[in-house]
Amino acid sequence: MDEKSYYSRLLIALLMVLCFGVIVLQYVCPTSDCQLLHLASLSSRLGSRAPGDRMNGAGAGDPYSSEDGALVRFVPRFNFTAKDLNRAVDFNIKGNDVIVFLHIQKTGGTTFGRHLVRNIQLERPCECHAGQKKCTCYRPGKRDTWLFSRFSTGWSCGLHADWTELTNCVPSFMSNRESQERRRTP
Repeated sequence: MDEKSYYSRLLIALLMVLCFGVIVLQYVCPTSDCQLLHLASLSSRLGSRAPGDRMNGAGAGDPYSSEDGALVRFVPRFNFTAKDLNRAVDFNIKGNDVIVFLHIQKTGGTTFGRHLVRNIQLERPCECHAGQKKCTCYRPGKRDTWLFSRFSTGWSCGLHADWTELTNCVPSFMSNRESQERRRTP
């Protein structure tokens, strides 16, 4: 009887340690993307190398570990390549191209929208007058607008229009605006 009680106490103690470990792990890593569960980041931290790891010139094989070797809490969900980030977009300001600014709330959109009309160095920059919220952003040599934003056309498609509203509203608004401009100027 004494030996059975010893093993049952040992089993209860091991189960308590296991439960405590699970609770601590959930506290340290509350999301399912826990860095501690990635074997590659643990192996690189301990100095061993996984078969598929590469070493670049800086010596960092694991993109999820910081320079000092500590595990990083933020794991990016979208890994954009350099090609994606450095792609060139052919925007012809003298042609018919229009930049449509989609304002997403609480992301610095107001500041960025102001920057678009006030600070961009162009052949013909936007004309902003003191006391007016809207600026006129005409193409060089034309009276056509190249920027569709709250600071150039106002809230033409509604307050904080989303992608669907803008794709339905912008073409008709721009064609109406161009036809009105053509009527005004001979």
